[in-house]
Amino acid sequence: MKVTKRCHWCGNDELYIKYHDEEWGKEVHDDQTFFEFLVLESAQAGLSWITILRKRENYKRLFADFDVEKVAAFKEEDIERILQDPGIIRNRLKVKSTVKNAKLFIDIQQEYGSFDNYLYSFMPNGKRIINQIKNSKNTPATTEISDAIVKDMKKRGFKFFGSTICYAFMQAVGAVNDHALDCDFR
Repeated sequence: MKVTKRCHWCGNDELYIKYHDEEWGKEVHDDQTFFEFLVLESAQAGLSWITILRKRENYKRLFADFDVEKVAAFKEEDIERILQDPGIIRNRLKVKSTVKNAKLFIDIQQEYGSFDNYLYSFMPNGKRIINQIKNSKNTPATTEISDAIVKDMKKRGFKFFGSTICYAFMQAVGAVNDHALDCDFR
């Protein structure tokens, strides 16, 4: 019986394993998925990713199935309603920034044709990066590319999206494949 090898970080948690095996590092070019991970990664700032994964369905429900147009149209009463729900991280600044970030996300879509075009404009030759990581414990937390993306996004007004969060976002949507060389899901 073959033993399945995975990156060390997913440990034994079933939800983490499912996320690792089915999503993490898989290349995405869908703006709705990009917006979903922008929301989730921003919510994660200062917290563990597993905390957000466990609340993911609640974020999906409260943030209009990650429909960026609907979220951008949220009013103060929507923010108050969301903040009453114990199914998410009830941080007022994060919730308000999600609505503002949705508007900025749409601005980028209008400027670049899609968020996908924007993201990949930072990537070498417009292609994803496939790193050669021998030990997943040595995966970088930030890179020059995540720094450049964040610098531009901050200039545009995005909040709760620093370089570490950006690099995690890049990994989540497969703009970077950081599965270890010995990981069966590489």
